Amino acid sequence: MTPAQIITLAAEQKSADVTHWAARAGWVVGLLLFIALLYWLMREGWKWRGTLQGDLPELPTAPAEPGEPVLTMSGRYHGSTTSGQWLDRIVAHGLGTRSKAGLTLTEQGVDVVRPGAQDFFIPAAALRGARLETGIAGKVLPEGLLVITWQHGDKTIDSGFRSDRAAEHTAWVEAISTMNSTTEGAR
Repeated sequence: MTPAQIITLAAEQKSADVTHWAARAGWVVGLLLFIALLYWLMREGWKWRGTLQGDLPELPTAPAEPGEPVLTMSGRYHGSTTSGQWLDRIVAHGLGTRSKAGLTLTEQGVDVVRPGAQDFFIPAAALRGARLETGIAGKVLPEGLLVITWQHGDKTIDSGFRSDRAAEHTAWVEAISTMNSTTEGAR
């Protein structure tokens, strides 16, 4: 390229367009308002679901003398659903709140302690079984979940837990199944 061609090219080039900051700020504010609206609608939907599930009785609390622990587990509580419908989340009485959890199985039942959320107790007579699943309430974990099925009022509920040590799940399934068959024999 000759120097004359370079000068001609340099003379023809224009500077970049100036950014219109007011228009850009308007789009950003509009996007943030749209996101805030979506979160507000999700929150209202959550509250509405809790209202629809208002017929669910209060959660049982642990007895004063729960007995000797058969098994204990620490991990996470992933939510509760209507039994057999893994996407029908139950949010009434805090059952929809995911949290850390400590589980203790005794002859009386399963005590679920959740820091930052409402604790609850599953009486032994209410236990319907336990199994291993890969998902519950919109949460899928390929490593697996412990799902405890129990009766509360006239509703059968599946509650999903994930232990810090997944190898513990099998012992929980066996212990609850044994407890359930013993309880059913006594009925």
